[in-house]
Amino acid sequence: MRKTLIALAVTALVSGCNPAQEKATETTPAASTAAESTTAAAQSESERLNQWFETKYEEQLQMSPLQMTFLGRKDKNDQIDDVSEAAEDQQLAWQAATVEELKSQFDYSKLDMEAKTSYDLWIYQYEQARDAAAFRVNSYVFNQMQGVHALLPQIMINFHKVDEVADMDAYIKRLGGIAKAIAELQQRAAKHAEAGVRPPRFAYEGVIEQVNNLLTGAPFTESDKDAPLWADAKAKIESLKKADKLDDKKADQLLADVKSALTTQFQPSYQALAAFLTSELDKTAVNPTGVSNQPNGVAYYNHRLKNSTTTSLTADEIHQIGLNEVDRITKEMIAIKDQVGFKGDLQEFFKFIKTDPQFFYPDTDEGRNAYLKDSENYLAFIQQKLPEYFGILPKAPLVVKRVEAFREQPGAAQHYFPGTPDGKRPGIYYAHLSDMKQMPKNEMEAIAYHEGSPGHHMQISIAQELKSVPTFRTQAGFTAYVEGWALYSEVLAKEMGAYQSPYTDFGRLITEMWRAVRLVVDTGMHAKGWTEQQAIDYFKAKTPVAEGAVVSEVRRYLVWPGQATAYKIGMLKILELRAKAKEQLGDKFDIRGFHDTVLGGGALPLDVLEKRVQNWVDTVKAA
Repeated sequence: MRKTLIALAVTALVSGCNPAQEKATETTPAASTAAESTTAAAQSESERLNQWFETKYEEQLQMSPLQMTFLGRKDKNDQIDDVSEAAEDQQLAWQAATVEELKSQFDYSKLDMEAKTSYDLWIYQYEQARDAAAFRVNSYVFNQMQGVHALLPQIMINFHKVDEVADMDAYIKRLGGIAKAIAELQQRAAKHAEAGVRPPRFAYEGVIEQVNNLLTGAPFTESDKDAPLWADAKAKIESLKKADKLDDKKADQLLADVKSALTTQFQPSYQALAAFLTSELDKTAVNPTGVSNQPNGVAYYNHRLKNSTTTSLTADEIHQIGLNEVDRITKEMIAIKDQVGFKGDLQEFFKFIKTDPQFFYPDTDEGRNAYLKDSENYLAFIQQKLPEYFGILPKAPLVVKRVEAFREQPGAAQHYFPGTPDGKRPGIYYAHLSDMKQMPKNEMEAIAYHEGSPGHHMQISIAQELKSVPTFRTQAGFTAYVEGWALYSEVLAKEMGAYQSPYTDFGRLITEMWRAVRLVVDTGMHAKGWTEQQAIDYFKAKTPVAEGAVVSEVRRYLVWPGQATAYKIGMLKILELRAKAKEQLGDKFDIRGFHDTVLGGGALPLDVLEKRVQNWVDTVKAA
C-alpha cells in the first residue's frame, strides 16, 4: 500500500520529530545524540512489541478455525470453533495471561505513538471480554438475527473454499463438527432458560423457520430441489471434477460421505434444536419488553451500551440524543417535502413514499435483478469519486448479491460481509429481496453507500490491508467506529455528488432517521419498559419505512440490545471530530488527510479515534 502524505505526517509525529524539535537539536549536539538514542530505543521497543503482537494474534487465531477460514486460510479447515463455556473460560484466561505478559515485558514510555495505541487496544479488548463474561447467561444463544445455527451453514457455503479433494474431506468433517456445536449450544440455551433468560417468541419462531429451510429438500426430504448444503457440496465436488482433481469413483464416494454426514449428524442435531425451541415457545413473550426484566438485566444493558458505543453515555443520555436528532431530521424532511411541491403534511408524504408504484421494483425476478444492477451502478458512480476524497484506497473488489434463500427474511436489513485481506475474495453487499414491496428505490442509494463504498467495504477492506499496524488491529471491530463510519459515509456521499434526485436525498434522510429512531427505541425497550408494539408505533410515526422492515428492525433491537445505538453515536463523533479539525486548521484542512487519518489505524474506540485525529491536526499545524 502506497504511503500518502498524511501517513508520512503521522509517522513524523509518532517518531517525535517536529520542526521545533529539529531546530533545538541542531543547536545542541549532546541533545541531538540523546534524542537519536531515545528514538532508536523507541523504535526498538515498538518493533519488539509489534513482533509480540503478531505471535499472540496467531496464537489467538489458532483457537478459531472458522475465523481463519473467514480470512481465507485453510489451517484447521476440518474443524470448527469450540463453543463450550469451558473454551470461553480458557480463552479468557489466555487473554488475561497475555495482558500480564504485555505489562511485564514492555516499557510503555519507550513505545512510539502507534505502538502505544496497539498496547492500549490489546488491554481494552481483554477488558471487554472480561466484563462480558459476567453477563454470559443474559445473552440469547439462538435468535433470528445472529444465530450460529444459520452462520455455520453460511460459512460452509460462502467461505469454505474447495480447491482440492482434501478441502472437500475437511468440509465433510466440518459437517459433523457443526452437529456437535449445535448440540452444545442447545444445552447452553437450556441453561439460560432455567435462569429465566429466553428471547421473545418471534426469535424462536424465526430460528425454527431457518432450521426448516436448511432441512427442506434432498437428501433430507423427498424433493426435486436440493437442500442448501447438499446443493453446495454437489457443486463443489462437480467443480473438482471439472478441474480434473478427482475421478467419478472418488466423486461418488465424496457425495456418499456428504450425504451420510448430513443425514446422520447434521439433520438429527438440527431436528433436536427445532424440537427444543418448539417446546419452549409457550414460555416466551409475545409482546416483549427489553432485557431489563432479566435477572441482572439493568446492569447487562448498561454493559451492552458501553460495549457498543465505546463511551460512558447512559441510557437516558442516549435516549435524549435520539429525540434531538429525530427533531432535527424531521425538519430537513419537511424541507424536501416542500421542495418537491407535495401538498399535505409529512405523514401524508410518508404514505405517498410508501405506496406510490414509482418507488418500488416489481416483485419479480426481473425486479430483483434490477435492484442489484442499480445498486451496482450507484457504487460505480461513487468509485470514480473516491480519489478526490481519499488517499488510501482498498484493493479488494466489491460485489452485490441477494441473501441466500435459507436465511432470507422479508424486510430485513441489508448487510456486508468482508472479503479476505489479500483481496482474492471480494467483499459482499447482501440484500434481502424476498419481498420487493419492502425494498423502496428511494432508500437503496444511501444503503448501497453505507454497506459498500465509502462505507463498510471501504473501511473494513482498508483496515484489513493495513501494513502499518499489528495484524490484530486490522481485524478489530468496534461497532461505534465501524457503523459510525458507514452512517457518516451516507452523508459524505452527498458531498461527493450523489442523491441527484430530491427523492433519493429524502431516502438518505429516512435512513438517517432510522438510526436516530434506534437511539430512542433501543433505550425505550431496554431501559424504559417499552413493549415491542410501542417501539413499532414510534418507528412508524417517525419514518416511512415499510411496516415489515419496521417490525424486523424492532425485533433485531430486542435480541441484540445496545448494538443499534452505536451507529448514530459513532457518526456524530466523526462529524464532531471533522468540524473541530476544520476549525483548528482552517485553510490547511484537507478532507483526504482527515479520512486517511480516520481509516489509517483500523477500527478504534471513539476516545482513541479522537486522540488520533488531534495528533494529525497538531502535525499539520506544526508543518
